[in-house]
Amino acid sequence: MPREIISTKDAPAAIGPYSQAVKINGFVFTAGQAGVDPATGKIVEGGIEAQTRQTLNNVRAILEAAGTSMANVVKTTVFLHNIRDFAAMNGVYKTFFPADPPARSTVAAKDLPLGALVEIEVVAAAGD
Repeated sequence: MPREIISTKDAPAAIGPYSQAVKINGFVFTAGQAGVDPATGKIVEGGIEAQTRQTLNNVRAILEAAGTSMANVVKTTVFLHNIRDFAAMNGVYKTFFPADPPARSTVAAKDLPLGALVEIEVVAAAGD
């Protein structure tokens, strides 16, 4: 099965030599997404909650462009600039995965692209 490059204008364009996502062998692998407004190319204001919400909206847009959804996410990796934002990030995160959430790793990262407070990448089943 050949790999398919996923791209949508409903999520921020890549800021380097990578794809928003790649679909292969029944899975979609997203690049790390930050709280960037795709219309402006800027990090949204409002702190960790606003950035987490925008980040996951960006992930959702990419998954929808790939023909799948948040319900098919099997694994996420969350990178936090400050691990003390864990609870606040979780408060928003759980609204995107209200039941049977995916497996997840969360790590502290000293610096994230564009000065982001959070970055999230996901692996999702390609859909039905």
